[in-house]
Amino acid sequence: MLDLKAFEKQTIPAMYEEAKDNDLKEIIRKQKEKLGKKLVLLAHHYQKDDIVEFADEVGDSLELAKKVQNYKQAETIVFCGVHFMAETADMLTDKKQKVLLPDMTAGCSMADMASADQLQVAWHKLEALFKETILPVTYINSTAEVKAFVGRHGGVTVTSGNAKEVVSWAFTQKKRILFLPDQHLGRNTAYHLGVALKQMAMWHPATKDLSYKGNLQDVRVILWEGFCSVHQQFTPLQIKRMRKLFPDIKVIVHPECRKDVVDLADDFGSTAKLIKLTYEAKSKDRLAIGTDNNLVGRLQKIMKEKGVFVHFLNPMACACLTMNRIDLPHLAWILDELAAGRVENQITVSADTTKWAQVALNKMLELTK
Repeated sequence: MLDLKAFEKQTIPAMYEEAKDNDLKEIIRKQKEKLGKKLVLLAHHYQKDDIVEFADEVGDSLELAKKVQNYKQAETIVFCGVHFMAETADMLTDKKQKVLLPDMTAGCSMADMASADQLQVAWHKLEALFKETILPVTYINSTAEVKAFVGRHGGVTVTSGNAKEVVSWAFTQKKRILFLPDQHLGRNTAYHLGVALKQMAMWHPATKDLSYKGNLQDVRVILWEGFCSVHQQFTPLQIKRMRKLFPDIKVIVHPECRKDVVDLADDFGSTAKLIKLTYEAKSKDRLAIGTDNNLVGRLQKIMKEKGVFVHFLNPMACACLTMNRIDLPHLAWILDELAAGRVENQITVSADTTKWAQVALNKMLELTK
């Protein structure tokens, strides 16, 4: 797990913090041109517009995990995302390639809800209850150490874009799965694959116990008590209010949202799917989107030119705060340092952790080619 406290006092020179946006953008353009093909800049869809405009590739977790492997000529990958994404990039690239994160405090609250130590405790207790009938499945929004644990135990990683395929495969391997760290993606995916809610139990890492009412042998899915702080903010009431204002509106949400939100929506899916659904809208169509508001705001601007009305399902506080730590001052600084031959904020995953995490990652990529 990333110890964010270790980087709380990390500072960049004041000149970057005090510079105007246009000056910072000029630095970024200049250094990108200077570094050429030695550099590739990847950005997650949830990044702010002023970061996305400099990206060589933009995507969700699954897309970026695949795309990073296409840049064999790049010596350095600057990853504008959060820590677990940069870890994944480091594990999927060649040893000679370096992965840098502009701000090391860009973590993920969901990933921090499941440590390898917590998983070890949970696995020991769950194996005592269910013997050899469990397969671990971890969301890509997890630490490298958690992915490695899952790989050692024959499990697999999953993204919101391939959850249906990967979880379906998991059920061909074992009777039940432990899904971590996002309970909502696990619940929504399993439910839509035909697993009843009464067949789902909840593991509580804080209290180290399992909650379930009924015969334990009926359990098919053990959900980890974790969630996304952004998608947790969407509610059924927001959907009802939106439909009251606009009876013809189509509501689409991310599967990290609560099940009652997903149930009320017209459709749900990964970030890539939400973008696809938006681009497929016709003139005068009206959409409300329940996901990170940096992305929704960008879609709103793009679709306005096509006569499509895009609304924030929740306009308040629904952008990923840690993702937003990647900003123009940090990006300009890290590229200046790189151009001067100084490598800052390199993300490195140990050989042993990489070996086993790759087992889980490669199984996912194999299942979703």
